Amino acid sequence: MLIELKGLNKTYETPAGAFIALRDVDLTIEAGEFAAVVGKSGSGKSTLLNMVGGIDRPTSGSVSLGGKAIQGLSENELSLWRARHVGLVFQFFQLLPTLTVAENVMLPMDFSGAFPPASRRARAFGLLERVGVADQANKLPSALSGGQQQRVAIARALANEPPVILADEPTGNLDSSTAREVLALFRDLAGAGTTVLIATHERDIANVVDRTVSIADGAVVL
Repeated sequence: MLIELKGLNKTYETPAGAFIALRDVDLTIEAGEFAAVVGKSGSGKSTLLNMVGGIDRPTSGSVSLGGKAIQGLSENELSLWRARHVGLVFQFFQLLPTLTVAENVMLPMDFSGAFPPASRRARAFGLLERVGVADQANKLPSALSGGQQQRVAIARALANEPPVILADEPTGNLDSSTAREVLALFRDLAGAGTTVLIATHERDIANVVDRTVSIADGAVVL
């Protein structure tokens, strides 16, 4: 297995009192699997992805990727680990507006130092070619459609060859046709060996992914 969650709990303290976002979650995702966490808004699916990606820390329980427990890492260790091992894709793309498309894809490589500086631009162009938007490489994100921007975001997520891609509502800001194209791209990535875990409220995703994991009120439901 690549991803393993054991007894995962997350509680947030709010002015209204304690809010339990995750309740005793046990979950394993195999290497190369394309899985979807499905549930209503507020069900805990985004919190679960944040735990897997080391963006947030559990209140209790463990998170392991490739046999490495990450919840005990320091912030600096966690930041470097995440840059090398996890690619993140968001609903609203989160591309830097003042950088070109190619420069956005190069950013993770610049941060982690995973590739020699002289090779990064060529690698960025190769990744943009892989997701079908190499012809947009020298444009600013604002010049691209939503679907094109999401493809750039996926290329950026792949920059450091991470074994895991986490995508939080990656089709939530796209029309249905473009959403199908993006899901097909994730399907291809999983077919090539990348583990893809997405969070979505779309129940009809079952015919695209290998497995769906339903979550309600912070708990995995069968």
